[in-house]
Amino acid sequence: MRFKLLIIALLLTFFAQTALAQLEPFTDYDTSTELWNITLIKVDPNMIDDYLEGLKETWVASNKVAVELGQIESFSIFRSQLEQSGDVNLFLVTKFADNSQLEPNKEEYAKFQKAWGDANDERTREITKNYPSLRQITGEYLVREITIK
Repeated sequence: MRFKLLIIALLLTFFAQTALAQLEPFTDYDTSTELWNITLIKVDPNMIDDYLEGLKETWVASNKVAVELGQIESFSIFRSQLEQSGDVNLFLVTKFADNSQLEPNKEEYAKFQKAWGDANDERTREITKNYPSLRQITGEYLVREITIK
């Protein structure tokens, strides 16, 4: 009987400490206003350079325009050094200042279309037709940074 009481007391102590140990937002940690859109991609073996060449003319070029217009903060491409290690070997990352940059906005869309132009739209459509034969998108995330105090 004493053994059972001891086990129960230990379990209650464990769960009580777990409940007390919960962090509180804004007190114990902050969440950024910035957001990152991260797209996980598995590029087929020996196709990474071909895919990057296409990205240079499409994703990179359009993101440069969006940065110039203040529609996104920044963008990056990350490549795994272990290309056959899993379901992802390339990460496309776009940083937004806050939620407002993700909201539909007719004026911002018109600014982008004017800067990007119809010729780039057509070229992008032509290049991206080949993307399914080069890669598979394995996931997409919209994340905020957590800073523990």
